[in-house]
Amino acid sequence: MKTMRAQVLTEPYHFELKEVPVPEITDDEVLIKIKYCGICGSDWGSYTGKYADEVACIPLTTGHEFFGTIEELGKNSQGLKVGDRVAVDICKPCGTCYHCRIGEPLLCTDFKQIGIHLDGRFAEYVKVPWKNVYIVPDSVSDEKAAFVEPLTACLNASKKMQCQIGRSVVVIGAGLGIMHAQLAKLRGAAPVIVIDANADRLAMAKEICADYTINVKETDPIEEVMRLTNGVGADFVLEAVGSSKTYEQAFQMVRKGGKVEAFGICSDDDYASLAPVEFVLSEKKVGGSTAGIGYDWGDALTLLEYERVDPMPLISMIVPLEELEVALNEIRKNPKLIKVLVSPQVTERTILYKE
Repeated sequence: MKTMRAQVLTEPYHFELKEVPVPEITDDEVLIKIKYCGICGSDWGSYTGKYADEVACIPLTTGHEFFGTIEELGKNSQGLKVGDRVAVDICKPCGTCYHCRIGEPLLCTDFKQIGIHLDGRFAEYVKVPWKNVYIVPDSVSDEKAAFVEPLTACLNASKKMQCQIGRSVVVIGAGLGIMHAQLAKLRGAAPVIVIDANADRLAMAKEICADYTINVKETDPIEEVMRLTNGVGADFVLEAVGSSKTYEQAFQMVRKGGKVEAFGICSDDDYASLAPVEFVLSEKKVGGSTAGIGYDWGDALTLLEYERVDPMPLISMIVPLEELEVALNEIRKNPKLIKVLVSPQVTERTILYKE
C-alpha cells in the first residue's frame, strides 16, 4: 500500500502530520499530485473549530486552494492525460435537491467541498472527480495557478454584485479584497476605494488598483467615503473582512438604492445591527456570494492567462507541508502576510514579501 504525508486536523487547534494511504481513485476520478495549496482565511476557522459543520467532519485533511499535476487517470476520464497541470472545482453539490434542480448548486442542501468537508490538499495527493478538472494554460505560472480557487470566489462575488461601468465601489478589507478591487476596476468602476487598518496592504492596493485608500486608524471610513462620493455614498460596497462592525459600516456608507455585497464570513454568533427602514425608504440592497463553482474556474484561468489580474503581489510566502500549523499562526501575527502557499515538494520556506 502506497502512503503519503498529510496534515490531518484531528481536533480544533491541532494538526498532526501523518503517513496515510494514497487515495484510491474510481473510474470517474483522477489522482492529483499537489504542488501548492494556499492557506485560506476559512482554514483558520476550520482550525479553530469556528464552523460547526466542518468540526463534524474531523478528522480531516483540509486545504482547498490548490494546484498540481495529474498522477493517475480513472478510465472514464476524457480530455486529460498524466502530467497535465490542473486546477480543480472543489464543489460537489448533490445535483438532485431543489436548489440544484433550479440552478442554485451553491445552495445545495447536501453541499460538500473538497478540503472543507472532504479530504483535501494539505497532503501529497488528492483524488477528485475528473469532470471538475480544468487544465492550466502553459503561460500561467505554478504560483498563479495556486490562486485560481480564491479568484473564482472573487469572480462569483463580482458577477453577483453586478457593478456597472462608471459606478463607485468600496471594498472593505485589503487582503483578498485587493483582488475584489482589481475585478471592480476591470468592470470599469470609478472610483475604486479600499479600506483597511494595515498601511502596507493599503499601499499595495493603491499601487495595483485603488483610486483611493482609507486607513481606519487615521480617519472615519464612513465620513471619508461620503466625502469621496460627494455626499452620496458608494454605489456598491463589498465587505471582505467578516465582522459585524464592518458590515454595519458598509450599510451606512452605501448610497440610497445601492448594494452591499456580503463576502466576509462571520462566526455563527456574530450579528450586525441594520435599520430595516433603510431597506424600505432608501431601497438599499444586500446580496451574498459564497464561492466559485463550475466555469468560474475557466473564467479565472482566462483572466490569469491574459494577465487581466495579477495575484503575485498577494502571495507572501511558500512553506513546506511540515510548517502548515506554524504558518497558520504566523498569518494572524505578521501583517505582511496575505497569501501563504504550502507545498509538499519543498523543504525550505521562501519569503516573497518585502521585509
